[in-house]
Amino acid sequence: MSDANPAGDVLLELCNLRTWYPAGRGVLGRNTEWVKAVDDVSFTIRRGETFGLVGESGCGKTTLGRSILRLERPQSGQVIFDGEDVLSLPPSRLKQVRRNMQAIFQDPYGSLDPRMKVRDLIAEGLVVQGEMRRDERDARVAELVDVVGLRREHLDRYPHEFSGGQRQRIGIARALALRPKFVLADEPVSALDLSVQSQVLNLLSDLQVEFGLTYLFIAHDLSVVEYISDRVGVMYLGRIVELASAEALYDDPRMPYTQALLSAIPGSEQATGRKRIILGGDVPSPLNPPSGCPFRTRCWLARDVCRDVVPPLREVKTDHFAACHFADEF
Repeated sequence: MSDANPAGDVLLELCNLRTWYPAGRGVLGRNTEWVKAVDDVSFTIRRGETFGLVGESGCGKTTLGRSILRLERPQSGQVIFDGEDVLSLPPSRLKQVRRNMQAIFQDPYGSLDPRMKVRDLIAEGLVVQGEMRRDERDARVAELVDVVGLRREHLDRYPHEFSGGQRQRIGIARALALRPKFVLADEPVSALDLSVQSQVLNLLSDLQVEFGLTYLFIAHDLSVVEYISDRVGVMYLGRIVELASAEALYDDPRMPYTQALLSAIPGSEQATGRKRIILGGDVPSPLNPPSGCPFRTRCWLARDVCRDVVPPLREVKTDHFAACHFADEF
């Protein structure tokens, strides 16, 4: 897979990443069945860009994000962050690297400890890293509260005293406390009202410029991903099935699954003239995925080759990749 930017601009590179979970054992106690949550995923994220990752619920997006941070342990592959393989680092070095890899979680209610005040929640990472005096931590926390649009009198309150949007702002401040290079934003606006979603998205965009951040933005809402992303990867059943710039992906999708997702965006029929595509059947189980193309059991274009051969993620146009045998025909 080629990049338009020079290699030195790549901050994060995934190489053949697999995260499988054991689901059954044989008579000798060996694992004989696996849930293939992430199955042979490779892509790069460039410094300063927002890489959007979309797909239906259960396709492996969150597992992929957690694997990058080593919150889940992949079976194989590499996660190269700023020149180091995160999966092979010893605990002492991993702790140092994690200063530059932070997360904003989906649930602004469950991700904050209800027993901790806001100032302690934001300062938690600084305390764990142990590199700042108390007065320096207090100054950093006060600065971050200003940056995310909260007031300093909020510092001595508890999470239950805030709205969902305010809680997510607290989560964003906590993620930025260590001045990271990379932020995993896992469905950061899906639990918020529409009016609050736009505020948080604009805040994330402003912070990216101010702090020089690189985002992996995970979502199932394609309109949100289009708004904030530079490039987009589409995930299905643990695999990346299409990858392109946001503009190219939305204007000229080359994978039937991507076409179906785009047609489901409210108002897309009137805006683009594309007809709504209703997918038949159920999403296959990652415990027993179909042979060949993982999407073939729901694809209206499937042929014999789709049953027998796994389509590679190949470049069908400049910097536009699709895992479909017939991507050139669209």
